[in-house]
Amino acid sequence: MDMERDEAKISQAYHDHRPYLVDLAFRMLGDIGAAEDVVQDAFARLLRADSGQVEDERGWLIVVTSRLCLDQIRSARSRRERAHDAGEIEFEAPVTQPPLADPADRVTFDDEVRLALLVMLQRLTPAERVVFVLHDIFQTPFGTIARTVGRTVPSCRQLARRARQKMAGAEQVRFDIPPAEHHQVTEKFIAACGNGDLDGLLEVLAPDAWGEVDLGPGVGRVPPVVIGAERVARNLLRFWQGATLVSQPVGGKPAVLGFFDRELAGVLVFTMRGDLIEAVHAIGDPRQLAFISGQLADID
Repeated sequence: MDMERDEAKISQAYHDHRPYLVDLAFRMLGDIGAAEDVVQDAFARLLRADSGQVEDERGWLIVVTSRLCLDQIRSARSRRERAHDAGEIEFEAPVTQPPLADPADRVTFDDEVRLALLVMLQRLTPAERVVFVLHDIFQTPFGTIARTVGRTVPSCRQLARRARQKMAGAEQVRFDIPPAEHHQVTEKFIAACGNGDLDGLLEVLAPDAWGEVDLGPGVGRVPPVVIGAERVARNLLRFWQGATLVSQPVGGKPAVLGFFDRELAGVLVFTMRGDLIEAVHAIGDPRQLAFISGQLADID
């Protein structure tokens, strides 16, 4: 019976915490497959751990996931070699970008809108990268970070400072770190959407929220704009429940990348009104998705 209770408890923890952990791992690794594998490994270790020794499952999983990511980053040389294997199929960015009907009102990806923050993280040492993501993006206390990377709190503060200095020194690269409240909204969105929680989605959507979909040219009838929080939420669950969702700001806006079977299926870009999502711009244009996938393929 104890084993059955432990397995049920871990199953609930998997449901509750996996979306957050995959998001965390992706921000460190930049690879959705590696992020999912690391989180799976963390839960496998939780299953083998003495349940009496784990008081805070979420905290325990954050520490273990972060340590596994740190190990993965440190062995990035082998990953880089695999990523450039001539036999591996990779997405490439299109030479030209699709024309926009109204550039002022539409969200698009071009040479000026890149996953710059994700790219910039590669310039940091493994420890700087993990500390920066945990503290500056996920607002993890330095005490927890110190246990994760095996350093003192003052040392972790120094690592975070050094990371910020390196990021600030790269003036030729434009990147955005979303405000803490925006990341919290995105975190709630990912958990609600991934788990089919309609009420959870309604908590982060403005009552008059609206949504649009860009499927690119040549798709026939343009999908209509959806207006109203409940209609938007139900549409999101219809398409994205069960997907792997991770946060990644683009063009100064909070956004979510959506994957099915580790393939990028869409990008959801949010327009915020305070701490609520006012609009969801869904990008499903294959050429724009190929542009983003090409950038992800270059992350090492």
